[in-house]
Amino acid sequence: MKHLPYFCRGKVVRGFGRGSKQLGIPTANFPEQVVDNLPCDLSTGIYYGWACVGNGDVHKMVLSIGWNPYYKNTKKSVETHIIHTFEEDFYGEILSIVITGYIRPEKNFSSIDALISAIQDDIEEAKRQLDLPEHLKLKEDNFFHMPESQVMNGH
Repeated sequence: MKHLPYFCRGKVVRGFGRGSKQLGIPTANFPEQVVDNLPCDLSTGIYYGWACVGNGDVHKMVLSIGWNPYYKNTKKSVETHIIHTFEEDFYGEILSIVITGYIRPEKNFSSIDALISAIQDDIEEAKRQLDLPEHLKLKEDNFFHMPESQVMNGH
């Protein structure tokens, strides 16, 4: 994937309200402006990388870019699941991410249980990949320590 790694940041906004409630897998959502600024030839699908909320620690993450076929979305979204337990919501905070790899294309599922199972598999794959040296080094990237105003999207 020619656009990876891809560096991106934006304010966390409320999503569709189903990540935590229906799936038990909370996600942080970017506003439309961030989604619209993604490279137009960045494939929809499931990716992995690193994420940081505000000036906090950098954690592993898995994210979905696309239309969420199971839910038949009419708007493209970027939903980040940070592989870490947060004590409280962080709407309005700045989320900085580095997308380092691709797992699979997005697809439809026959049931919510099949969707949850696939997401759990994606999380495990992300954890494995992010332990590899070529991905691990990006956890320490200076991007996570830049002033928020310096980089909005892109490299």
